[in-house]
Amino acid sequence: MNGRKLALKITGWAVLIVMLLIMYFPLAMVIGYSFSSAKAIGGAGGFTFKWYVGLFSDDALIDATVNTFVIGIVSGLIATLLGTVSAVGIYYLKRGKGIMNAASQITVVNAEVVTAVGFYLLQLFLRDTLKLPVEEGMGWLIVAHTMITVPYVILAVTPRLSQLNPNLAEAGMDLGAGSVRTLFTVILPQLVKGMVSGFALAFTLSLDDFVVTKFNKGDVSTISTYVYDGLKHGLNNSVRALSTIIFVAVLVIMILFNLFGSRKNAHKSGHKRKSKPSVNVAGNQ
Repeated sequence: MNGRKLALKITGWAVLIVMLLIMYFPLAMVIGYSFSSAKAIGGAGGFTFKWYVGLFSDDALIDATVNTFVIGIVSGLIATLLGTVSAVGIYYLKRGKGIMNAASQITVVNAEVVTAVGFYLLQLFLRDTLKLPVEEGMGWLIVAHTMITVPYVILAVTPRLSQLNPNLAEAGMDLGAGSVRTLFTVILPQLVKGMVSGFALAFTLSLDDFVVTKFNKGDVSTISTYVYDGLKHGLNNSVRALSTIIFVAVLVIMILFNLFGSRKNAHKSGHKRKSKPSVNVAGNQ
């Protein structure tokens, strides 16, 4: 290896290490200080579990956590259903597939503050102009979070659709199933992995959202808005413990999901190798 290639390799590794440190050092600080008795970041303190104990005695933080998970789970499930059906519909379109694909991804590339203001104005229009019983709060947040996460479910499901046999839907209908029955009995069972990925992505985005939530939450508090509002009066240090629990839970789920997927793929590969017919070389002698 000449000097130039060695220098490029060292530079590449250095950039990678610096990038990983910048990405993960803040997370390491959150985890580390969740076990530190220091009230201020940078202060000295001993090992303690008091922030975890205090987490379960803070009613406001518990309410914000429950609200966050309810909104995330409900909106994630609805977004998974709508996004999967939308992905199937777009995939099997005869005309206008490109236009519909682009239209479905507008909220992905759009500035989130614009989306947040749009949902806020829509709520005012429905309530004040059309006199519909629409109010800011839990229900409206579920609607908003569902709509902003549906495009991500479409992105997660579409690659799985492209791996299916293109004649699968027609085969189901040829065997006597209608279009709806074909969708639920033939197509959707083949998309479970993409749907699970889409739900995980939708739930994580809902859990993390702040801008849309802040504009449309009304009196409802979520983890992100609780943390933001707490900065004005001094952040509750139990948030360190809560952040650590959420990070570890998401990390464990991701690891289990990847392990399950790897074992499933390995099982399929082994099954294909076993079912492959052997060639009798000696039979031709």
